[in-house]
Amino acid sequence: MSSYRLVVRSGAKVEREKLDSLDDALESLESRALELSENADARVIDAKLRKFEPIQQVVGRVELSGPSRLRAGVDVRGDGSIESYTGRLRRKLVEQRDGESPFEALRREVGSR
Repeated sequence: MSSYRLVVRSGAKVEREKLDSLDDALESLESRALELSENADARVIDAKLRKFEPIQQVVGRVELSGPSRLRAGVDVRGDGSIESYTGRLRRKLVEQRDGESPFEALRREVGSR
């Protein structure tokens, strides 16, 4: 049976989880990302030459990998917003359709593989 791996990154903390089905993996990805989003509280970083607003900062990331070179995930921004992507080294933002959550967009994209 193929397995899916989930890696949850929050600051220096990294957690790994193995799941048996894509549906279970996507459900776990969503719940973990929502948990990170609730705790997102980044402040403006004022570097010497540039300011980084909370929306520009990634405070958490949930990555999914699986069979057939599946690589996808979500980034949780400092303001609590969430963006989904596919790929690993060359990430491609998954565009959301009207009324679609980042998780629904990711399910649509990953399910079409």
